[in-house]
Amino acid sequence: MSLISALPAPGHYRITGTGHWQSAFAVTELATASVAAVGVELAKLIAALNLAPAPPEVTVDQRLASLWFSYSFRPEGWEMPGLWDAIAGDYETADGWIRLHTNLPHHRRAALQVLGCAEDRPAVAAAVRGWRAEDLETAVVSAGGVAAAMRSRAAWLAHPQGRAVAAEPLIRWGARREIRLRNRPQATRERPLAGLRVLDLTRVIAGPVSTRTLAGFGAEVLRIDPPGWDEPGVITDVSLGKRMATLDLRSSTGRQQFQALLAQADVLVHGYRPGALDGLGFDAEARRRIAPDLIEVALDAYGWTGPWAQRRGFDSLVQMSAGIADAGRSWAGADRPVPLPVQALDHATGYLMAAAVMSALHTAQGGAPVATARLSLARTAEELAALPQSAEGDVIEGAEDADFAAALEVSGWGPGRRLLPPLRLGQTAMRWDLPAARCESAAPRWQ
Repeated sequence: MSLISALPAPGHYRITGTGHWQSAFAVTELATASVAAVGVELAKLIAALNLAPAPPEVTVDQRLASLWFSYSFRPEGWEMPGLWDAIAGDYETADGWIRLHTNLPHHRRAALQVLGCAEDRPAVAAAVRGWRAEDLETAVVSAGGVAAAMRSRAAWLAHPQGRAVAAEPLIRWGARREIRLRNRPQATRERPLAGLRVLDLTRVIAGPVSTRTLAGFGAEVLRIDPPGWDEPGVITDVSLGKRMATLDLRSSTGRQQFQALLAQADVLVHGYRPGALDGLGFDAEARRRIAPDLIEVALDAYGWTGPWAQRRGFDSLVQMSAGIADAGRSWAGADRPVPLPVQALDHATGYLMAAAVMSALHTAQGGAPVATARLSLARTAEELAALPQSAEGDVIEGAEDADFAAALEVSGWGPGRRLLPPLRLGQTAMRWDLPAARCESAAPRWQ
C-alpha cells in the first residue's frame, strides 16, 4: 500500500465543466488536481472498506473546483464582514514591496510597534517607505508579527528557506507505525466517512478546508478554538459541516477535556507550528500514548525544514516570499505585487490534507503501517510553479446563480446559498449535514 505523495495524473479522474482563472500560474489546474486527489484517495478507501465492488469513477467539475478556491457561500439579505483588516496589505518600501498581515490583533500590534506610527493606512505607508523590505520583514517577525518582503522566484530559490522547501516532498510522511482503525458500521457507499471522528485544531483557510472536505463525506468534525477566537471574514466559508467549540488549553480543566476528546478521536488535523503542541503538554509521545491509533495530519506555512520552519505565515505572505506575487507583477505589466486571483495555496493544501487522511485510512485498512502527514503552503507553491497551464474555456470572473445549490442554507449568521459540490464518485457526492456555524456555538464533546 502506498501513501499519497503527488497530485494524481489526469487519467485517474474525469473532468467536466470549463473555464479557468486568469493568472500567471496554473491556478485552475491546481484546483482541479487537488480536488481530484481527494476523490482518488476516497475511491481507494471505498473499495478497501468493501462499500463498492470496485473504486468508483472520480469526476471533478473544473469550473466548480475553481470557484470553491474563492468563496463558497453567498448570503441572502445580509452582508458578510470584510476579509481584511484596514491596515493589512502591500506597501512600497525604500527598495521594493512588503506585505503586512494584521488581521489578528497581536499581529497588528507588532507591526505598529515596529513602525512606531499611528493606526491608519496613510501613516503606515509613510513609515514603511523608510525601511528596506527585508529589514522590516525581519523586525516585524522578531516582534511577533507576520510580514513578507516581495522576492523574485530566482531570489526565493536561492534563499536558504527556498532551497529547503524545494527539497521537501509535497506530502512529508514521518516514521510509519501500525494502527488499528475503529469499526465504523455507519459507513456506507454514499457516506463513506460516517462515524469518523475528526478533531480539528486549525485556523483560517487551509486546515479548515481539509476538515470541511472530510465533513462533506460524513465525518464528524469537532473544531476546537481558544476562547474569544473568531475569523469574521472566513468562518462562514470554512465552518460548513462542523461543530465549533472552545477550550482553553492553557488551563488544567481545558487540557483534561482536550485529552478526553483526543482519546476518542480517529483523526487529528492541526496547524500548529513545529513543537507548539509540546508546550501545551501534548507532544508527539503524549499524543501517541493518549490515542495510539490516531491518524494525524499537520500543516505549517514555510515548510518543515530550513531556517524558517518555525515562522508564522499565511497564503498571501507565502505568495510574496516565494516569488509568486512578483511573477504576477511581471506577467500583468504592473508596478506593484500581483497575487493569484484566489488564495490557491491555502485551498490546494487543504484538499491535499484531506486526501492524506483518506490515504492513511485506506492504507491502514489494508493492514499497512501509516505515519503523520505534514504539508506546507510553501511546498504547495512550488507545486503550483511547476504545473503547466492547460485549462480551456472562458475566463472565470466569479460565481453565477447557476453555480449555487437551490436549497437555502441557514447559517449561524443568516441565510444564504452554497456552491454546488465540485466532486463526485459515482453514487458518492459531497453534502454537509450541518450549516456553517459561529465559533463557540457547540459544546466540546463528541456526538
